[in-house]
Amino acid sequence: MSELRMVARTPGPALRPYVTDLVAYREEYLEPRARTEYPFPGAVLIIGLAAPMHVGGVPYTSFTGGLSDRASGTLISGAAEGVEVRLSPLGARRLFGVPMGELTNVILPAEDLLGPWFRTAAARLAETGSWELRLELAERMLTAHLHERPELGPQVPWAWAQLLGSAGGVSIASLAESLGWSHRHLVARFHDEIGLTPKTAARMIRFSSALRLLRAGLPPALVAAEAGFYDQAHLNRDFRAFAGAPPGVVAASFTAVPQPV
Repeated sequence: MSELRMVARTPGPALRPYVTDLVAYREEYLEPRARTEYPFPGAVLIIGLAAPMHVGGVPYTSFTGGLSDRASGTLISGAAEGVEVRLSPLGARRLFGVPMGELTNVILPAEDLLGPWFRTAAARLAETGSWELRLELAERMLTAHLHERPELGPQVPWAWAQLLGSAGGVSIASLAESLGWSHRHLVARFHDEIGLTPKTAARMIRFSSALRLLRAGLPPALVAAEAGFYDQAHLNRDFRAFAGAPPGVVAASFTAVPQPV
């Protein structure tokens, strides 16, 4: 059997500022399946319940980390099953309780960051057979645990929302001015709560928009215009930086996979 099956759940209002997607999945292939995972403006928590997944050549059953500014490789060689939690950067900062700058481009076992709570959560999810009930349980546990963690100040969440709302187009100088901060202070706070500088975060958001358009089948020239790049050369530079390849090569690498239901 060779398949990838997914069921998605949109988080409720209490969790939505911190978690963008919850997906229950199972994948198994006749031969080992390698994939390139491209960076996006968030962090991933994988709660694995079956065979491990290799990330960068290292096997993990469950893993997480901070934001990344580069592509990474994964390999599935057994029946992998679990729950994928896509965290906003601020959700990851609150959930993990450590400066996000320490986790940039880092992958590590989820238990190392989340300790006893994670062990309990993984055990309870493994006991739940229905995917829909598994996602509902994951949402309840994440909501309860996140709201036990210290709150973040409002300034960086506001600045992050401005970057997202403008698709990375807002001026970094204007963000600092609006907050009454120096550029250096803004960079320091972003490094703590996001894990990237404001400039890199803006580029990441723009790259993510371009990647989504490219997956939808738009040609690179149109993607550059729609995603807010100066020209196609600008698009090519950012794709080489974040994806390790020009947009045409990335587009050719996409394969049809089942979509979450």
